[in-house]
Amino acid sequence: MEYDFTHELQKIELILEKALPDTPTSEWSQPTFGQLSPAVKSSHIESLLAPCTRLMHLGGKRWRPLLLVLCAQAVTGTEEAPETAFQLTPLVEFVHTASLIHDDIEDAADTRRGAPAAHIAYGLDTALNAGAWLYFVAPSCIQKTDLNLETQLLLNKLYHQELRRLHLGQAMDISWHRNNETLPTQEEYTAMVRMKTGTLASLAAQVGIIAGGGTEAQAQEMGRVASDIGIGFQVLDDVINLTTGNVGKKRGDDIVEGKKSLPILLHLQHNPQDLERLTDHFTRARLQGVDSPAVEQAITLVTESGALETASKHAHQLIHTACQRVEELYPGTPAAQKITALFTNMLKAAIG
Repeated sequence: MEYDFTHELQKIELILEKALPDTPTSEWSQPTFGQLSPAVKSSHIESLLAPCTRLMHLGGKRWRPLLLVLCAQAVTGTEEAPETAFQLTPLVEFVHTASLIHDDIEDAADTRRGAPAAHIAYGLDTALNAGAWLYFVAPSCIQKTDLNLETQLLLNKLYHQELRRLHLGQAMDISWHRNNETLPTQEEYTAMVRMKTGTLASLAAQVGIIAGGGTEAQAQEMGRVASDIGIGFQVLDDVINLTTGNVGKKRGDDIVEGKKSLPILLHLQHNPQDLERLTDHFTRARLQGVDSPAVEQAITLVTESGALETASKHAHQLIHTACQRVEELYPGTPAAQKITALFTNMLKAAIG
């Protein structure tokens, strides 16, 4: 079934733009920073805003804030989510944006969404500082709602726990892609992705359930389901990187960065004799860049073994099973059907 999410996405975009404007105003600056010295100039604040707003304007699917809104609809059983849910959408989209800025720095990536990465466009120091700042801006939306203090405390607890998990997942990923002698197990890879990528899907779902008046137990259950969806789409990203290439990125740049993605792990699980050869491909690709013949040689290896196809099927199964679980948790609700439609359409777009 097809659904038009234009209404929800337009409202989300307005909330995001208000929470993170292109140009600082006194109405925005005062609640964000408190009373500032007259010596602080707009240009100082703009050095924080610019890397973040530029990346926001470059696009993004906004599926995490949309999931938040739809989860609120699911728990209320209504066609329209409470206004509080929309007000809380910066909580997930700003963290996602901040994490992309830092990911590109840590991966030494040159581009993001078809444009120079923030650290290339603004300098490493400015991008690093702006990304870190955005993590702190994100939860400020909680105190701007009319939720009671107990609920605000719960949301802050969820937010900070998920952020700690996100950084732990990133630490695991960094430890593997910096060292070509280290190879994670498939279980370790899944644990890493559940924290690095799944955690924001989980946060979106949990915040949405709570914004809709659901219980903490309901939020935790939906969070687990959403985490599987996040894992599924990360695996698909792994596959796309080695096939058509991710939008706004270069095909095979995961090989250059030394990422031990699921297709790589699946290939080596069935072809352990290729470990030395793949390690050599990774090493040469890091030294020579994305145009190195080693990139295509690595891609050919995992393609011919069927590892890419196996990883893709695994991703699809994770997402489909998670959507079925949503419809079991909230049977007959329009929002559950919308959630299934959202991710079914995203799957079609990913493979189309």
